[in-house]
Amino acid sequence: MYAIIETGGKQYKVQAGDVIFIEKLSANAGESITFDRVLAVSKDGSLTTGSPILSGASVTGKVEQHVKGEKIIVFKYKPKKNYKRKQGHRQPYTKVTIENIKA
Repeated sequence: MYAIIETGGKQYKVQAGDVIFIEKLSANAGESITFDRVLAVSKDGSLTTGSPILSGASVTGKVEQHVKGEKIIVFKYKPKKNYKRKQGHRQPYTKVTIENIKA
């Protein structure tokens, strides 16, 4: 059994026991979180889709920790004009373990 959920503007295919990294959530580590925007659920080989979301379906998960992604270097320059700007960025993520899917 798997479900396709939407969170943080992205879609994720999840199963019970999966560990996913999603855009940072406001929940603290150790808290349980419910994803209500379930787009599709596959159960016993049959796929049920919503338009756009399924009513009554939800996915629960547990927030493990908040982490940062790898550093990305943004470097801008203009040739022959002595213009250089170097900037780094680390995207914050939330590590979530999927506990169960209710459909």
